[in-house]
Amino acid sequence: MEVILLNDVDKLGFSEEIVKVKPGFARNYLIPRGYAVVKNETNLKLLAESIKRREKVEAKELANLQDIVDKLKNTSLQLPAKVGNSNRIFGSISAVQIAEAFVANGIKVDRRKISVKEGDIKELGNYTAVVTLTKEVSIDVPLEIVAE
Repeated sequence: MEVILLNDVDKLGFSEEIVKVKPGFARNYLIPRGYAVVKNETNLKLLAESIKRREKVEAKELANLQDIVDKLKNTSLQLPAKVGNSNRIFGSISAVQIAEAFVANGIKVDRRKISVKEGDIKELGNYTAVVTLTKEVSIDVPLEIVAE
């Protein structure tokens, strides 16, 4: 079954994409939660209009996006964490904490757009955070987790 995504869905696709999914997943999860609509003529026309409107808005936001990209390329974060005897962190470092560190550096990034390449951060060391701003633009930012 083909559906048009209305929102970004992790490990499936971005908004305004047409993806093929199993019918049960679409009927029971995506459509009831408002993440997708069924692909048909009417919805394809609505999608085309939505894409045109979005492109006009993106043209205006391109300059702002470029500023954020430049700031992120020149940023390296250092996050303090409480650790035990074996250099393991009490708990883990989440996207929320990384987003707060970006705000402290003067960069506003939505926490849902941040992921860590190496998975969970549970030990001291160097990691890479991936900030996905748009479909085409994602930036790797180095993270260093240090003891408090």
